[in-house]
Amino acid sequence: MVLPDGLAEDGLLAWTDSTILYAGRPEGLPASIRRDAVTLPVPEQGVIVPGFIDIHVHGGNGEDFMDASPKVLDKITSFHATQGTTAMLATTMTAPKERLDQVLSEVHSYRSGEMPYAQLEGVHLEGPFFSPKWPGAQNPDHIVLPNVSWLKDWEAQYPGLIRQVTLAPERDGALEVISWLRSRHITAALGHTDATYEDVQRAVQAGLHHAVHTFNAMTPLHHRNPGAAGAVLSDPRISAEVIADGIHVHPAAISVLAQLKQAADQLVLITDAMSAAGLDDGEYKIGDLPVIVKEGVARLKEGGALAGSTLTMVRGFRYLVQEVGLDLNAASRAASLTPARLLGIDYRTGSFAPGKQADIVLLNEALEIEGVWVKGKKAVALPD
Repeated sequence: MVLPDGLAEDGLLAWTDSTILYAGRPEGLPASIRRDAVTLPVPEQGVIVPGFIDIHVHGGNGEDFMDASPKVLDKITSFHATQGTTAMLATTMTAPKERLDQVLSEVHSYRSGEMPYAQLEGVHLEGPFFSPKWPGAQNPDHIVLPNVSWLKDWEAQYPGLIRQVTLAPERDGALEVISWLRSRHITAALGHTDATYEDVQRAVQAGLHHAVHTFNAMTPLHHRNPGAAGAVLSDPRISAEVIADGIHVHPAAISVLAQLKQAADQLVLITDAMSAAGLDDGEYKIGDLPVIVKEGVARLKEGGALAGSTLTMVRGFRYLVQEVGLDLNAASRAASLTPARLLGIDYRTGSFAPGKQADIVLLNEALEIEGVWVKGKKAVALPD
C-alpha cells in the first residue's frame, strides 16, 4: 500500500461511509474500527494506491465534455472511475464563447448534484487563448487573444468552477490574465504556445506555474534556444503534465522529465483522453474536428495531428512503472497526490490518511484494476 511515508507491503485500509479511519499495518488497527468499518488489506500479489486524479481529460466512452449534459457527464465519469480515476477536471476545447458558456453551465449544474461516479472537481479551460502556430488538435478558427473579461464574467457566474486555464503566455494580454488567475488561485498553465524561454520566464514572474502535456504543442528544447520545453524542464517553479502512453512522449524523455520534477512533486500524470477512450478503433470527433483512431492512436482526419489520446489513468500509471522505471510511490504521487495539491484538495484526497476520503484503487500484480472505490463506494460501470 502506498502511504505518504512510503510503501507498506502488508498495509490495511479501513473506512466507514466515505471517510478513511485507518491506514497502516494490520496489527495497529484498533478493535473498535475493525468491528465497524470496511477493511481492505493489501493482497499478497498486488498493491493499493490512492484514487487517480486526472486534471486534463476531454472525454471517454464515446462522449466529449464539449457536449456536456447530465447523461454525457455520467457516461464519462463512470467510465473513467472504472479505470481508477476518482476525481477529474472537465477539460474543454478551443470553441466559440457561447459554446464554452454552455459547458460551464452544464458542469456547474452537475456538480450541485450527487456526482455518483468520478468527482468533477471543476473545469480546465484548454483554450481558446492559444498561439495560431501551435493549434494541435484544436480548431484554429476559434483561437482568440487572452481575454480577462471573459474569465471575470465566468468566475462571477460560477465561483470556483474554473480550476485551470491553459494559454500561450507570449500572446498580447496573457500576462494580465495570468496575474488575475494567480490572484484567484486558478492554475495558469502554458500550452499550445510559441513562447521563447524568456517569454516563459516573464509569465512565471506574473504567476504561471504549470505546463500542459509537456513537450507536446510547445517550442522544443535546443541547446542554444531552450524554448518553452527548456523553461519547463529547468524552472523549479513549474509543474509539468505528461501523457504517458508511449505515443506522445518517448519514455526516455519522460524519464528526464521525471528526474527533474518528481523530487519536488511537480510531475503530473494526465490522459488527455478524448471520446474514443474505452472504445474500438474508428471515426470520432474531438470538439468539432473529425478524428480517426487506428491501433489506439487518435489523429485528426485532416492533417494527421495527434488528437488527444485513448489513454486511461491506470494504463498511464502502469507505463510510468513498467516502461519509464518509476517506483510505485513516485508513480502514485504523479497520479494522485501532486494533482491533488495543484487543485488544493490534498487535504481531503490524493493520499491515505485518517479523515481523508476513501478514494481507493486496488491493483493486481500486473497493475491492472481489481477494484475502485470513490468516496467509499465501489465504482461500477454505468448500465447501458
